Amino acid sequence: MPSIDDIAAPFEMVNRDMRIELLLEYADKLPPLPPDYEEMRNAGLNMVHECQSPVFLRPEVRDGTVRVNAYAPREAPTARAFVSILHDAFDGEPPATLLNAPDDLLDRLGLRALLGARRLQGLSAIYQRLRQAVRAHVDQAAPDAS
Repeated sequence: MPSIDDIAAPFEMVNRDMRIELLLEYADKLPPLPPDYEEMRNAGLNMVHECQSPVFLRPEVRDGTVRVNAYAPREAPTARAFVSILHDAFDGEPPATLLNAPDDLLDRLGLRALLGARRLQGLSAIYQRLRQAVRAHVDQAAPDAS
């Protein structure tokens, strides 16, 4: 699995046009949604409503690793590419990898300079939803300190 730093490095080294190309290459890499989650998606559950595109996100932590179960339609290549980046960087990794990832991921990828405010809001919401779900699982699994 590439780290988020490995993924971000090429984005940091290229100009705006190439950054768009790099981003869109990820749109084709998003694996299909596991069949167990298609019914939830079709029912409109676990959607990231802040995103203009119909993005389904059902992150989990199983056996000590993050599972990024997600869907974004091909007609929404920016959202699909970003979800694919998150999948590549965090699926199969321990929760700490995601929870310690930079808050400014959109800046690290150079996306803030490429996209409008509404798209940025949607992508930020996807990232935050992923982090919140994993944080909630970690907090729930931690022994009570009281």
